[in-house]
Amino acid sequence: MKAFILAAGKGERLRPLTLRTPKPLVEVQGKPLLQWHLEALRRAGFTDIVINVSWLRNQIIDFVAQDQFSDLNIQISDEGDTPLETGGGMLKALPLLGEEPFLVVNADVFTDMDYAQVKGLQEEDLVHLMLVNNPEHNPNGDFGIDQGRLIEPKQFTYSGIGIYHPKLFCDPSLSGIFSVVPLIKRAIKQNQASAQHHKGHWNDVGSPERLALLNAK
Repeated sequence: MKAFILAAGKGERLRPLTLRTPKPLVEVQGKPLLQWHLEALRRAGFTDIVINVSWLRNQIIDFVAQDQFSDLNIQISDEGDTPLETGGGMLKALPLLGEEPFLVVNADVFTDMDYAQVKGLQEEDLVHLMLVNNPEHNPNGDFGIDQGRLIEPKQFTYSGIGIYHPKLFCDPSLSGIFSVVPLIKRAIKQNQASAQHHKGHWNDVGSPERLALLNAK
């Protein structure tokens, strides 16, 4: 299975830090976020990795070209100067990702999740999401779980990590900039979505305050 790291965003909530440093290269506990993910993917057995880029993209491209990642087959999906959001980014990267389900990781989360433990898609399913306990900044949650199925009643927060099937994007009307959330909700209605609950460490590095708390540990 290939992995896709969403790394194209501008990180506007972390400004002014992200005016000169792309959010995936912001350091948490001594390492750039992107390095944490690449090392975790390597440990989980992932070797084929696609990364989408836009904002300050040359810094990310140069970072992953280092010798420490030479054992990984890293490909870049360049979105130009305008990030395509989650759905648009995945759609553009499909030629690099192929026809099989792929793991998606948001570059701006910090977690101890073992990517090898993310369950694969069941027959006919289009998406499998990893959910976490609701953090203070998202107290109402995003989705729920009922006997392993993803449901819309909100219980937990979407971690930004999941497995997606390329067929989720088969709608010919899809193009440009769009969120993947409406496609997830459509899969739920069609009973083609599953989920599991990660009870370990997880943080959305979405503000200077949250970043400072992580680096104070």
